[in-house]
Amino acid sequence: MASKKFNPALTVLCCILALAVGFIAAFFLFSYIKRPSGGDVYVSGDLSIHFMELGNKATGDSIYIKAGETDILIDAGSVESSTDTTADYIKQYCTDNVLEYVIVTHADSDHIAGFAGSNSAPSMFDRFTCETIISFDRTNKELETESGNPTTYAKYLEQLQEAIDGGAAYYTASQCCSEEDGAQKIYELSNGIEMEILYNYYYDHETENENNYSVCLLFSQGDNHFLFTGDLEGEGEKYLVENNDLPEVELLKAGHHGSATSCNDVLLSVVKPKIVCVCCCAGYNQYHAAPENVFPTQAMIDRVAPYTDRVYVTSRVDESSESGYRSMNGNIVVTSNRSGVTVECSDNDTKLKDTEWFRENRDMPSEWAA
Repeated sequence: MASKKFNPALTVLCCILALAVGFIAAFFLFSYIKRPSGGDVYVSGDLSIHFMELGNKATGDSIYIKAGETDILIDAGSVESSTDTTADYIKQYCTDNVLEYVIVTHADSDHIAGFAGSNSAPSMFDRFTCETIISFDRTNKELETESGNPTTYAKYLEQLQEAIDGGAAYYTASQCCSEEDGAQKIYELSNGIEMEILYNYYYDHETENENNYSVCLLFSQGDNHFLFTGDLEGEGEKYLVENNDLPEVELLKAGHHGSATSCNDVLLSVVKPKIVCVCCCAGYNQYHAAPENVFPTQAMIDRVAPYTDRVYVTSRVDESSESGYRSMNGNIVVTSNRSGVTVECSDNDTKLKDTEWFRENRDMPSEWAA
């Protein structure tokens, strides 16, 4: 019987194919193990979103986000002294003192006071190295008060310029949307975690409503999405839906601190949030508003109720305490990883509908009564 002839080329080809099959199998196994629950992309670390208490009863936003090893700050309210509280909180997680991204949604003082800072409470731009700053395009704010003193907005601009002079990259939201001058519409924060600057009609159109100038953001981790709209209100939300392909979201940061003019059906019917977080001091009538407009409002609650009862609020008014407030949930931390999306709060994890404050001050929507 004739012996089979050895074919080196065929042997090499078989080895290459075996290695390729092994590599592909290993890649897909790794992707499956590392992907977030329900997602289709592998991630290098958790995504955690911190709605911070601000150390006072004034309404305001300051939200810290950790995406893998990337640190992000959205806004720095509510007053200058808030930076004492928020900076200490952030430094528990941001150990290198570098904020890779800082987002300034709009020019209202309860969002920028911590960027303006003061002699006794340094600006967040001074407390951290800020690598990339993305801000609103427009504002109706003045640079001087009637008495001739610089406004909070003017102080913010001064501190912003110092940060830019110190090496921070600076872009407006519209530059990001059009990807001009090095700006990006989508930033990869970590493997599988992205931050998208959504297009807002009022980036390039004027309005008398300062809130509608807000920078809007979508964070995505696989199939899990998290929406931030600053203080966007009715008209702004309508345009946001018209101009963006918005997904259903795990989390919605309630617009304008849970006002009666935010979280409208035009937005909620599209994004269908599973969790809603409200940055406010519940019941504090900071702006001497009509009772029905005190945050978080009944109107906002009634609109959100058909979609979720997982509504959380940072603080509540307490005039019997020296500070005038106490924690409702406290610092609210929403964490997303391959195990799912969870909520853990520094004071308690009680939903708004189950709190004493809600029972005494709001009516239970029928969807929450069951």
